[in-house]
Amino acid sequence: MEEENLPIHKSTKAIHAGNLKKPVFGEVSVPIFQTSTFSFPSADEGAARFSGDSDGFIYTRMGNPTTRALEECIASLENGYKGMATASGMAAITTVFLALLDQGTHMVGTASVYGPTRVVVENELSRFGIASTFVDTSNLDNIEKAIQKPDTRIIYIETPANPILSLTDIEAVAHIAHKNDILLVVDNTFASPFLQRPLEQGADIVIHSLTKFINGHSDVVGGIIIAKDEKLYRKIKPVLNLFGGTMDPHQAWLVLRGVRTLPLRIEKAQDNASRLATYLLNHPKVTWVKYTGLPDHPQHQIVKKQMDGCGTMISFGVRNGLEGGKIVMDNVRLFTLAVSLGGVESLIEHPASMTHASVPREERELAGIRDELIRVSVGCEDFEDLKNDLDQALFKIP
Repeated sequence: MEEENLPIHKSTKAIHAGNLKKPVFGEVSVPIFQTSTFSFPSADEGAARFSGDSDGFIYTRMGNPTTRALEECIASLENGYKGMATASGMAAITTVFLALLDQGTHMVGTASVYGPTRVVVENELSRFGIASTFVDTSNLDNIEKAIQKPDTRIIYIETPANPILSLTDIEAVAHIAHKNDILLVVDNTFASPFLQRPLEQGADIVIHSLTKFINGHSDVVGGIIIAKDEKLYRKIKPVLNLFGGTMDPHQAWLVLRGVRTLPLRIEKAQDNASRLATYLLNHPKVTWVKYTGLPDHPQHQIVKKQMDGCGTMISFGVRNGLEGGKIVMDNVRLFTLAVSLGGVESLIEHPASMTHASVPREERELAGIRDELIRVSVGCEDFEDLKNDLDQALFKIP
C-alpha cells in the first residue's frame, strides 16, 4: 500500500499498513521471505545496493521484505519516519544507547523504568564512561535538575512507567529536552501506538518491546525503534546492523500477524482492566490501587492529554506485604504467574522479586516499587471470571 494512500484511522492502519506494494502472487498476507541472502540482477545493481543508491535487499541482517513490512506498519501507527525491528526489546534499547551515547556523555532516565534498562546503563554502559541519572520524571523539576550541560545527550522516559504506572508529560519533557539540545526517547511499550503516539507529542525516538501488546500472544520476542526523521534513522540503523540485533523474518511475520488484531485486543482488555481496578479499589484485602483510569491517579489529567485510553495494566498493594502477595500469586487459578504483559491472557507477577529484582532495594523503593506491590496485565478473558479468580485468592490472605 502506497504511503500517500494509507488510511488515517489507527484501527485500519493496524490491519493494512505494511502490506507489500507489489504482491508476488496476489497474496493477501505478507509472505515469510526465509532467506539469508538476496541475488543481484547485475553487478551494477549489487554495487548500487551497497552504496545506498538502490533500496534493494542484500542480506537479511541488513533488511528483509517481511521485516520491512512490519517496520513500515509500526512506523505508520506511530506516525514516524521509519522503523527498525530488533531481536528483542532490549536489543532496541541498547541499540539506541550505543548509537546516541559516547564516552563522557550522560543520560537522564525514568527511575521506575523496566529493570534491565537501568541495569544495562548503570552496570554495563558505565564501564565505558557513560553516566546516568534516574529520577521521577513525572516531576519536571527533577528532569531540569538532572541535566548536566553539555554532557546530557538523551532523556529517556517510560510512560506509563513499569510497574508503578506513573505518567510523564511527553510534550513538556520534549520542550525541556529540545531547548537544551537533547534528544527525547520514549519507551511506549505499556501504551502501544493504539493508545499513545509520543512522536506526535514531540519525542524524537520511540521504542517498543514488540513482545508485549503489539504481538499480543506471548509467543514471540522482539523489539522496534521508530525514528521521527531520516537523520536519526541514518544514525541508528548502521549501529543496529553492525551489532547484529536485527529481527528474523519468521519472527517479523508472527508479530505482523499479531498487530492486525491490536485494536480489538486492547479495547477488550482495557474494558476488563477498568472494571477490575474499580473492583480492587474497594476490596478489604487491597491497600491501594494504581490504574491510569482511576480519577485519583496523580497524573490522571495527563492521561486525557496524551493517551487515547487508560491501558490494561494495574498495580496494587495487598495486606501483609510480601507474604500477602505470595499468597495471592500462589492461589490464582486463571491468572498466569509469569512476567511480561500485553497478551490475550491475564498475567500476574511480583516486581520486587521478579522483573525488578536486579535493581538495588534502596533504589527500587525510592522508585515506588515496594514489596507489597503486585502487577497484573489484564487480558481478554471474561471479566467475571477474572474478578472471581482474584477475589478467591485475595481472601486467602489472613
